[in-house]
Amino acid sequence: MPLRKLKPITSSQRHAILPDFKEITKKKPEKKLVVGKRKTGGRNNTGRITVRHRGGGHKKLYRIINFRGKPVEGKVISIEYDPNRTASIALIQYVDGTKEYMIAPVGLKVGDRINYGETAQVAPGNTLPLEKIPEGSEIYNIELQPGKGGQLVRSAGCCAILVTKGEKFASVKLPSGEVRLISLECKATIGRVSNPEHKYVSLGKAGRTRWLGIRPTVRGVAMNPVDHPHGGGEGRGKGNISQTPWAKPTKGYKTRRRYKYSDKFIVQRRRK
Repeated sequence: MPLRKLKPITSSQRHAILPDFKEITKKKPEKKLVVGKRKTGGRNNTGRITVRHRGGGHKKLYRIINFRGKPVEGKVISIEYDPNRTASIALIQYVDGTKEYMIAPVGLKVGDRINYGETAQVAPGNTLPLEKIPEGSEIYNIELQPGKGGQLVRSAGCCAILVTKGEKFASVKLPSGEVRLISLECKATIGRVSNPEHKYVSLGKAGRTRWLGIRPTVRGVAMNPVDHPHGGGEGRGKGNISQTPWAKPTKGYKTRRRYKYSDKFIVQRRRK
């Protein structure tokens, strides 16, 4: 969605660049397609903090997204904002009267038709098997296992490229630069994920960050030696290589496991 830059009337508005929500056609979500979402504060099921700097924030309702698609023709009723993801979502009403949410692609408008399956046209928003998609097409919401639903390429502005197709697998270049083999039976949606300007958003003030549930991050050099490897010292020097609070290197240190079952499907590693 387009962005708007605020006039520098106050210090908090001086650097703020925010979405203007002109493409959003409906403010409140469909009641039958939302569920309550509990806050975790970055804690796992045992109560330990596994993700730091999380907590607080505005209340949210989770929109139930259908990542699989439905083998019935549908019509776009509205384009909506989703606080749980960076992309916009589209409310689809099918010919049988049911409604579902999907991740909206760039260019999708109210009144457009959505199709699913092998007979669908190659048009933004339609979902087809990789076998039926032409090489060189932009795709998103890609399945890794047939029928499981889209798992890859769902963030704002992202798309993958269908490079080549073989007998059983297709080579797909992901946004990270990694080239991966995916079964031709897996389905993907045509187009690029909506809201490509999301990466240019500047929140402008600390309070707006707190509304999103993000708490302050303290630098390691500002801590004491007992709290962080960078802490302490007469001055600001770290005195060692960049490390995490648990003394793991943060630059050039590989964290991927030596062997993963999916390694055999990776043709080319992601670019650095």
